[in-house]
Amino acid sequence: MTTPETTLEPDYAALAAAPVCADPFPHVVVPHFIRQQDLPRLFAAMPDIQAGGSFPPASLSLSPLVKSLVEAMEGPKLRQMVAEKLGLTLENAPSMLTIRGRTREKDGRIHTDSLAKRVTILLYLNPADETWQKQEGCLRLLRGPHDIEDYAKEVPPVDGTLLIFPNGPTTWHGHRQFVGQRYTIQLNYMTEDARARSELRRHQLSAVAKKLAIPGFGA
Repeated sequence: MTTPETTLEPDYAALAAAPVCADPFPHVVVPHFIRQQDLPRLFAAMPDIQAGGSFPPASLSLSPLVKSLVEAMEGPKLRQMVAEKLGLTLENAPSMLTIRGRTREKDGRIHTDSLAKRVTILLYLNPADETWQKQEGCLRLLRGPHDIEDYAKEVPPVDGTLLIFPNGPTTWHGHRQFVGQRYTIQLNYMTEDARARSELRRHQLSAVAKKLAIPGFGA
């Protein structure tokens, strides 16, 4: 049974009002896609992830509140709004969602996403505190592949901020080295080719393997 305490609806109006910025590549930033009044209970409900890497939801023991958020992220309303915002057809695009809880020393290096991913959506679920004032772990949208300081936009990973961008060969991004707790929900709308099918299969196998290997994860 769902109750107001176990459900959560993102601020779709804030997404609708957010502009598409062009520099250094098309992207949308939505501060407080998770409303401020919902953040404390969501922070408290996040799974205790002590390992690095990305975890499919099926590999984690999620609270009802986090399950509600995952369902909203994977739902048709967000898909339609992203498609309209970016001018893309995403109706039949497969989707892939993962949750990260910790960032490792090797994470955040400059990269573009896999060509199997048409759109990348990042939802940041960390309290805005002094942790991020050094700019470590703050995602940077970069002008090129060589210099983490050559950025057009920096997005602190805090307070329900949503970042959306269509993937491409020049969508370079990364962050300065950060080691520690850093919660992110990543949603990708995929291509419909063999490369994407292979990545989705690995994603499904990963969910099973991580659930078996790390049974102690809890809400």
